[in-house]
Amino acid sequence: MSILVGGSLFTSVAGAVTPISQSYITENGLTEGSIVSLKENTTDEVEAATTQNADNIFGIVVNSDNSLLTISAKVGTQVQVANEGTMSVLASNINGDIKRGDPITASPIAGIGMKATDNIRIVGIAQGDMTAQKEQEIKNSDGSTEKVLLGEVPVLVNVAYFFKQPEKTLVPGAIQSIANGLAGKKVDTLPILVSAGIFFIMLVIISSIIYSMIRSSIISVGRNPMSQSAVYRDLVQMSVLVLAILTVGVISIYLVLTRL
Repeated sequence: MSILVGGSLFTSVAGAVTPISQSYITENGLTEGSIVSLKENTTDEVEAATTQNADNIFGIVVNSDNSLLTISAKVGTQVQVANEGTMSVLASNINGDIKRGDPITASPIAGIGMKATDNIRIVGIAQGDMTAQKEQEIKNSDGSTEKVLLGEVPVLVNVAYFFKQPEKTLVPGAIQSIANGLAGKKVDTLPILVSAGIFFIMLVIISSIIYSMIRSSIISVGRNPMSQSAVYRDLVQMSVLVLAILTVGVISIYLVLTRL
């Protein structure tokens, strides 16, 4: 079997052995070992899976000689698709090297899989490392080109939704989400801890100022009721100071989260 990628011919030696498969209609011929998705609003038509239609990932194209056939009533090019069993799947290292235990999903290259690193629908779990690797040059959506490795990986096919496990850090998930929202990107642990330190120091300073302000005001009015105007003036000045400290603290936290 061969597949054309970026003008180059990539030869597949995938030999799928599966307990059951079914015949589906396809507009274009699909290489054995390709990942396929169901076409929108159909139940018996498939197309090569990509990141664009990964939510409809359905199974793997297999050799009809090794399949239990169920022929579609529609007329057209047919391929055998299996959605259970262990079989060789065409894959790439676009999302990193594939190792045993990695979840496999669709890649930007039609029909070719890659390692799933985010929440996404997958076709199954790799049962070994990628083999029969061959370097190919592919064209990205922006017109640029890059070199990737294409090969085959044995996959235990079980179409499901993969949820990425959150990274274990010192920072609680809620605080991490707030920091990411403020910075507009994922923030590392160190900037969050520094920002938390700044926030704590700012909170202590402001609390001390407010406490002293209230205490001194009560004492001043108690000793001299006629000093209310002076107390109000001091309250305004202290309030301005508190706002200034808050402003400096918030700006400092923002800069730490976005620049550090």
